[in-house]
Amino acid sequence: MKNSKLILTAIALAVLSAAIAFYYGEIATSVFFPPTIPGSDDLLHSAERIHLSGAVGPESLAFDSNGEGPYTGVADGRILKWKTSNDSNVWVEFAVTSSQRKECYRPFAPEMEHICGRPLGLRFHKKTGDLYIADAYLGLQVVGPTGGLATQLLTEVDSQSLHFTNDMDIDEENDVVYFTDSSTKFHRREFIPCVLTRDRTGRLMKYDISSKKVTVLLRGLAFPNGVALSDDRSFALVSETTTCRIIRFWLQGPNAGKHDTFVEVPGFPDNIRRNSDGDYWVALHSKTALLTKWTLHNSLLGKVLLKLPLTFPQLHYLLVGGKPHATAVKLSKDGTILQVLEDVEGKTLRFISEVEERNGKLWVASVMVPFIGIYNP
Repeated sequence: MKNSKLILTAIALAVLSAAIAFYYGEIATSVFFPPTIPGSDDLLHSAERIHLSGAVGPESLAFDSNGEGPYTGVADGRILKWKTSNDSNVWVEFAVTSSQRKECYRPFAPEMEHICGRPLGLRFHKKTGDLYIADAYLGLQVVGPTGGLATQLLTEVDSQSLHFTNDMDIDEENDVVYFTDSSTKFHRREFIPCVLTRDRTGRLMKYDISSKKVTVLLRGLAFPNGVALSDDRSFALVSETTTCRIIRFWLQGPNAGKHDTFVEVPGFPDNIRRNSDGDYWVALHSKTALLTKWTLHNSLLGKVLLKLPLTFPQLHYLLVGGKPHATAVKLSKDGTILQVLEDVEGKTLRFISEVEERNGKLWVASVMVPFIGIYNP
């Protein structure tokens, strides 16, 4: 056993050494850095930035039934609203997901997320005006149209706590929330080990708002992330981050209860959002380089990497292929890739987590930066 571990460690070190040795060469381009996507448009660098004062990590965006917003959740547990005040736009606090706010004053403190809360996916129920929140640590929550302290709806399923509540969509006709729990073993701040070990404890579930009944629809998912219903509510799409694919789970019709691969995407998919035409925007946290693909297809190599004396930024650097960048993929109703938009050099946008199309503009969120972007084609 010890010899096996030593061999695996040696292999991992050899791969890393090769990547570093050829950092500026042709091998680095093909092995270490993510490739160019054929036919993509490198246009997102022209996006406008809207900075968040004293906050970081606007992971998801939502607009209310009056068209106001966006609203976004940030790393210190607050939900902010972009609001017009005195003829100018400012961010104001709208809601919080935890009542324990005394120590929640730092913009980014991962070790405090389980206390302060970490709101990820946001969706408004347009009929009631309520904002539903997937808090990574505190479960499924809801807050009324005037904001304030959110109410917990769900913190465990089948006697298992929601370790990593991630995203959701709402069937407003039937008052059902479809949501993901990315892992029963890893928390949000442990997302890199979740990916590198190819953890498959994630679930897709539905929550009936009236009866409060919860049903597990899919188990054994590898980091299930974003959720989006089709415009006819016949299926739900789920971003499976580790496998770089979008899963389609059939809710109606002859295939109800079954699932298949809707499309494979050239990177780690985060949130997925449907536009007014019934097409979808998928935000990629990053594209995948050859080194990343090797790691994802060998959980032992991933586990060895975790045992090496590498910091979180170094592991993240390896996982995303070195250079910060932004990639958004537009999908048709049947899973055809219609368009790919990029900021290849990460000049303006990077590590994006959601793309919301509204009134011809793309509003772009990121779980790792202190701003959102607006791209006007």
